[in-house]
Amino acid sequence: MNNPSSTTSPPTNTPQGDSTLPIVGGQIEYTKFLDCVHCGLCTSACPTYLETGDENNSPRGRIYLMRSVVDGRIELTDTVQRHLDLCLDCRSCETACPSGVQYGRLIEPFRVDTHKRDAAAGKGTGSWFEKLFLHGLFPYPNKLKWALAPARLMQTLKLDRLIDAVGLPKLLPSKLRRLYQQLPQLQPSGAKFPRVLPAKGEQRARVGLFTGCVAEAMFSQTNRATARVLQENGCEVVIPETQACCGAIHYHSGADQPALDFARRNATAFLEEDLDAIVINVAGCGAMLKDYHHLAEEIDGTDVETASLLSRFTEKVKDVSEFLVELGPREPTGDIPLSAVYHDACHLCHAQQIRSQPRELLSLIPGLKLVPLAESEICCGAAGSYNLTEPEMADRLGARKVDNIRKAEPQAVITGNAGCSLQIQAVLKKSGEPLPVYHPIDLLDRSYRGVSLEDSV
Repeated sequence: MNNPSSTTSPPTNTPQGDSTLPIVGGQIEYTKFLDCVHCGLCTSACPTYLETGDENNSPRGRIYLMRSVVDGRIELTDTVQRHLDLCLDCRSCETACPSGVQYGRLIEPFRVDTHKRDAAAGKGTGSWFEKLFLHGLFPYPNKLKWALAPARLMQTLKLDRLIDAVGLPKLLPSKLRRLYQQLPQLQPSGAKFPRVLPAKGEQRARVGLFTGCVAEAMFSQTNRATARVLQENGCEVVIPETQACCGAIHYHSGADQPALDFARRNATAFLEEDLDAIVINVAGCGAMLKDYHHLAEEIDGTDVETASLLSRFTEKVKDVSEFLVELGPREPTGDIPLSAVYHDACHLCHAQQIRSQPRELLSLIPGLKLVPLAESEICCGAAGSYNLTEPEMADRLGARKVDNIRKAEPQAVITGNAGCSLQIQAVLKKSGEPLPVYHPIDLLDRSYRGVSLEDSV
């Protein structure tokens, strides 16, 4: 279903001088490159440009590099590839762009083509870490829960404090040490969801709940809070057992076919039900689910039936805050005396253009006060698995975010994305002054149930 290149001047790309290899970016609709007029308004919104000041690390610079590769004017050298790899795909440039450039529809298929080119050239298409952890473990919540069981036990027995005190994590390989440092305070795994949860009071809607992979393994309490909040608002909640990872980890790293397989599985699982909406509480997953129809356009060999299936699925996907505001939330009554900042997750505010809805829900909670956060829409450095694959830049952006959080002097941080929560709590912990990090729904659930922050749930 890939769109053929529609060019003003046809690409002459012969990648790295070998015409037998796929043209990297050659299947991207060429007019998408031409939408960029190089005005530079995106640069002030781009996290990597703000940190480096390098034009090649800006959105317009990267678009120029990609277009030059497609045109055959430059080769896709390691230096060019490095500038592209450093992109967080946070989509902040799309918010800033007055010309409507679809940057995500350029960088993502370009990465897929790069992955295919490397495979065709006999190069490796992923490190051991990517294959074992990012692709082999993270997308599977049950496997990930088992893998996290020792860490959960150590935290319960407070052995993690001893391990940190004697410096044992320093003996781990860098990427495994990074994984350890990102671990949140793990809550007990929630009880297995039934297939259907009944609405409370008059039923107003029937919705599917997307539980995700890392979110379910590390933040299962937020999934259960989401289900309770939906029930409280008159929703019958359906949790299909055959749902799977959203596929973002694979697609953003260029592995398109596994991403398409996950997309088909999810679309089939949820569309078998008669649902008013498919609700998601993770910004990164939500953006991926809403982009499923683009996969059909960008992935080779996608048949018409699959394209139709993914398009119908996409039409029903809603972030939980988006859905509740449209439905009309019932007002909670439990007091949550807390001063907090709200961090806008990139894939909520930029990819999905959802900003006011989470704040509107939070404003309903008695006692909760939101204080302004400078650069709230600048990426924290999480960006899916970016904080594991690009630790240096992720740390710079994390420090920038935490510095702004400290200046606001809050008692807590609120954000609507599991990745942001992991990144921010890890940087706060490293700073020696940790703060609790909540999902908006965690607090809304407590207010509905009259449960204080000190009480266990």
